[in-house]
Amino acid sequence: MSKTATARPQGEILIETVDLIRDYPDGHVRALQGVRFVVRRGEYVAIMGQSGSGKSTLLNLLGGLDRPTSGEVRFGGRPLDDFPSLDVYRSSQIGFVFQSFYLLPTLTALQNVQVPMFEGSLNAAERRNRAAELLELVGMSKRAGHRPHQLSVGERQRVAIARALANNPELLLADEPTGALDSRTGDAILGLFDQLHRERGVTLIVVTHSEAVAAAAERVFWMRDGQETKGPDRNK
Repeated sequence: MSKTATARPQGEILIETVDLIRDYPDGHVRALQGVRFVVRRGEYVAIMGQSGSGKSTLLNLLGGLDRPTSGEVRFGGRPLDDFPSLDVYRSSQIGFVFQSFYLLPTLTALQNVQVPMFEGSLNAAERRNRAAELLELVGMSKRAGHRPHQLSVGERQRVAIARALANNPELLLADEPTGALDSRTGDAILGLFDQLHRERGVTLIVVTHSEAVAAAAERVFWMRDGQETKGPDRNK
């Protein structure tokens, strides 16, 4: 697969962390230990490591789902603390794709994709039109009227990706996006990520323990014991 983004030039730093530390006092755990991490606009980066390495903690901090104990996350050179709230940051800049999809079971695919738009300025017709365009983008336009229980797991993930793109985010964060999928369906989702990266210039950060998923990225950021490491830990 090609790894060259065409829609947005790479170069400027989109998101970075500075000496990031995250402690969980109840468990006496230091999940992150001074992590420095930089992703440039248009990059496709995998964060990889064994369970407990800190990769999901890092992703949560990048996405504004959690706050660091110390250190800083900067988006476009701006500390997250400078945003009016983390809710504003998440809704305006970030799209999330999770292993478990988190689609609302009573809503159709078309309606699920519209959910992130409700806090924005689009009217009802504009929301429907944008949701329909995104479902077409991910190959789900013919399933727009179906509810999650009527969709395969791969189709649900495609709907979840469309939903993640609803507010045209600068950055797409994916946490084990193929973890619940068989290999064939997982390959299809990776192909969709590659398409979004190449054709739309989407900046992607994917957390995974799968070498196949990491191989689809341009660059791998390896983690072990809450820190960056130089490569895979073969001893655990």
